[in-house]
Amino acid sequence: MKKLSLLLFVMLIGCVCMTGCGKKTQSDKEGINVVTTKFASYDFARAVVGDKGNVTMLLPPASESHTYEPTPQDIISIQNADLFVYNGGESETWVDEVLKDIDTSKVKVISCMDMVTLYEEETVEGMQAEEEEEEGEDGEEVEYDEHVWTSPMNAKKIVEGIEKEVAEIDAANKDTYLENAASYEQKLDKLDSEFKDVVSKANNPTVVFGDRFPLRYFVEEYGIKYFAAFPGCAEDTEPNASTVAFLIDKVKAEKIPVVFHIELSNEKITNTICESTGAKSMLFHACHNISKDDFEAGVTYVDLMEQNVKNLDAALNE
Repeated sequence: MKKLSLLLFVMLIGCVCMTGCGKKTQSDKEGINVVTTKFASYDFARAVVGDKGNVTMLLPPASESHTYEPTPQDIISIQNADLFVYNGGESETWVDEVLKDIDTSKVKVISCMDMVTLYEEETVEGMQAEEEEEEGEDGEEVEYDEHVWTSPMNAKKIVEGIEKEVAEIDAANKDTYLENAASYEQKLDKLDSEFKDVVSKANNPTVVFGDRFPLRYFVEEYGIKYFAAFPGCAEDTEPNASTVAFLIDKVKAEKIPVVFHIELSNEKITNTICESTGAKSMLFHACHNISKDDFEAGVTYVDLMEQNVKNLDAALNE
């Protein structure tokens, strides 16, 4: 946290130099000011707020969410927000440090992980465990999987949570926020129905990821079995030979037609498995983050998950 402490010091100097005592918005648009960390919560907040304010995502498009550290300007943005929405979990431990060192008296702070039922992180058969998991420690604190947004039904709960907070902050526009949230939730219900339909037709609802696996909440929601190279927040990108061999054997034995990779991946492991098995490589977007082009084009969580519906259908039913 040494780097973060330095950033906080710089931020505090910047705050002293700022003139005026009111909050600064992220753009010229008037209204409520919401700051989020990852793409999914950004899109949920954007849908709820609509044209009644500003929504800012701290994570730069196309960047790795697990290694993100806030800049001084990011920290100022949090302090100037009406609502700060962070995810929580291992990759956002920096949030606690920031919140201890800034004035949050006028900022409402909520965590997406607080809005849903949590699952512990897990290591399934064949998966390369992280070193600390392999060593193990008595009395080790339970670590929960942080990728809560990957289930559309969890996404719905998060949208409801954001709507509740913005309606309380900006009561004059609460009917608009409620209407916006209801419209988005209908899209999430449609996604849920589509995923259920795909899985219901599958003889073998099993997926293989030659990558990290940040979709625990998704597979729990739809009753899908999975095998993958790494857990969702793994720092490793190079698997051992036994992991690759296991996944190759699994694809061959169960005649699995598709091997998935996630967004912003180098795809090396997936490609190796596909070359050895004849399976097809496909993207399953976990919605951590999106490319700069997609961000500028206004691509949404629903857009990405609709493509996931099609790709999952190819994996389970072709």
